[in-house]
Amino acid sequence: MTTPADRVRAGALLAGTLLQLVVGGLGGSGAFGLSVGVVARENTTVVMPVPAAFSIWGVIYAALLLLAVRQALPGQPARAVHRATGWWLVASTLLNAGWILAFSAQLVVIAQVIIVGLLVVLAVALAQLSAYRAEGPADRLLLHGPVALYAGWVSVATVVGAATTGTFLGAPGAGGVATVLGTLVLLVTGAIAGVVVGRCGGALPFAASVVWALGAIVAMVPPLPVTLAALAALVAVLAVLARRVLVAPPATRLPAAFG
Repeated sequence: MTTPADRVRAGALLAGTLLQLVVGGLGGSGAFGLSVGVVARENTTVVMPVPAAFSIWGVIYAALLLLAVRQALPGQPARAVHRATGWWLVASTLLNAGWILAFSAQLVVIAQVIIVGLLVVLAVALAQLSAYRAEGPADRLLLHGPVALYAGWVSVATVVGAATTGTFLGAPGAGGVATVLGTLVLLVTGAIAGVVVGRCGGALPFAASVVWALGAIVAMVPPLPVTLAALAALVAVLAVLARRVLVAPPATRLPAAFG
């Protein structure tokens, strides 16, 4: 039975999703402060993805909007899965908007703290979601999929943001030290992403966004060790995904890819 608390939560998620869409559009255009892209280019690093990679935000925002609309429809707010994940997703919308505002204002350190918080919130939401099996294609495409896609992208964006923050604070964005650190960080990122793909829900969309991000770093043609590390991480994530899907019986391979 849908309670007033369920309706408040559903409304808050829809409002927060619309807020992050507006703030994301304004922050990307430079309507306030500098655009996110400009700030990133002013603090370039060896793990910076090609600019075209950030187009994935459009897909993520569209998917999250569909999620928010669906969870507010009759019969949805009272579902246990929405009760378990809803407020975490509301928090993610506010943190995302805050990150964009801070980064556009060149408050890079604050922005990094916020995106770490965003990653933590999305990790909890994904873990909570993994406790519930998707109830058909609608759940896979409009619940598990969007959250996993978002979490995968933010997991790599947090690493890239950490490097950007270091450059902003005066650390070298290129050279021997930057190359060594970038190589190590990408290898660790690939290992952690592989564990998530192997154990958590939304394996396919999570892996897809991580692979997209790692491929975009390779496309930027960083120093050879960084390129090799990104490729190794990418291959590791794909290998774990393939193993998870292929070991499942044929009739359950699609659910296995998402759950």
